[in-house]
Amino acid sequence: MADQSFSTDEIDEKKRRTLIAAATVVGGAGVVMLARPLVESMLPSERAQAAGAPVEVELKALQPGQLMTVEWRGKPVWIVHRTPEMLANLAKNAPNLRDPESTANSQQPPFAQNEYRSQRPEFLIVVGICTHLGCAPTFRPEVAAPDIGADWNGGFFCPCHGSRYDLAGRVYAGVPAPLNLQVPPYKFVNDTRVVIGLNTETA
Repeated sequence: MADQSFSTDEIDEKKRRTLIAAATVVGGAGVVMLARPLVESMLPSERAQAAGAPVEVELKALQPGQLMTVEWRGKPVWIVHRTPEMLANLAKNAPNLRDPESTANSQQPPFAQNEYRSQRPEFLIVVGICTHLGCAPTFRPEVAAPDIGADWNGGFFCPCHGSRYDLAGRVYAGVPAPLNLQVPPYKFVNDTRVVIGLNTETA
């Protein structure tokens, strides 16, 4: 019969290895359990995600005359860097607009209820969805576009049913869209960065 005796050193070494392995497993599980609440606390809550967390946008690369699109709450938001010429043309549009003074309070925060419909004249920020049936208008900055009309001073044209908006997002009279384009809440945090979805009153 084979000798199955073990030395005390061999037994102690086996116990040590077993205890180290067990401690490693338990310790690892503990770290994961402790880390999970910490990580979850840094993520937006389900309610915040459903409501639409604010979106921070860098505007440094957006040149005058250009448009950029970002997504907020599942909607396209347009940011246009308006040129001095674009701003000067806004006053010419008033006689042709349905609501040139932006009297529908639901369409813009109080800070944008002005002739530019913006916090800073050079930057227009609007939700890029037609207020008629939800189509996506196109950016048409050219003046007197032959397919739109001689009174066109640049803006947004909806190809679905012909609704037109100027470069302040104000709707023209006599088109299907009943309201100006919506201005979302936003706040400039410095000269080149804006947070969409953050009110100036609450930030």
